[in-house]
Amino acid sequence: MTESFGALAIRDAIEAAPGAALCAYVVAGYPSLDGFADIIGAVAEAADVVEIGVPFTDPMADGLTIQRASRVALDNGVTLEWIFELLSDMAPSLKAPRLLMGYYNPFLAYGFDRFGVAMTKTKTSGVIIPDLPIDESGPISETLEPRGLALVQLVTPTTQQDRLIRLASAGGGFVYAVTATGVTGGDAALPTQTLDYLDRVGDAASLPVLAGFGVRSRDQVETLSGHVDGVVVGSALIEAIDRGKDPGVFLEELRPAAVST
Repeated sequence: MTESFGALAIRDAIEAAPGAALCAYVVAGYPSLDGFADIIGAVAEAADVVEIGVPFTDPMADGLTIQRASRVALDNGVTLEWIFELLSDMAPSLKAPRLLMGYYNPFLAYGFDRFGVAMTKTKTSGVIIPDLPIDESGPISETLEPRGLALVQLVTPTTQQDRLIRLASAGGGFVYAVTATGVTGGDAALPTQTLDYLDRVGDAASLPVLAGFGVRSRDQVETLSGHVDGVVVGSALIEAIDRGKDPGVFLEELRPAAVST
């Protein structure tokens, strides 16, 4: 692909990051439809990769912060069609590669062929679907892979080694290493066994590895940076937006001082 989007664009952005890459998650249409364009613009300026959450009625992997934001977005009338319309308008001005993150049903209902066309039109680089096992990902992979788009795979501390090896080299873009079992929004505990697990993922992966679930502070980013290629920040970013903090400033404050811009 010659366009600056797709699985390779994600990987390039992570590898070019000054230190640990920052992948920032925001819920589409939150806190308001009118205000979201400014939020994603600021986030795409400060982050290396952007995850746009597709709101869903039953976000089973998400904690209270993202559940609440998703409910507000749904009440605001956000749909996958609305997200694609916004991204179509904004794509030329957004600096960082974008992914969608959401549950399987909205993508299935949208239709995979139509989905692939919309992803390409809006220069959206890939998708993360936490409730889609790799064993059942064939139909959507057949839409994404020919277009050079990523289907990012997730691993957890309980993933068996043989399956981890399979997941850590599939999908494209990066490997999403969940730091702990449970839901998003906690405070990432980083005991030795967690860091050992992240090292194990890195050893198995042929793609960059990003750690997510509970990343909230610069100290955590500094600790994780010795074990992964970057971090995913979601609930803490949404909570900062709720406090009225500029999302770009919040993200820059997460970067270690030596690489802060």
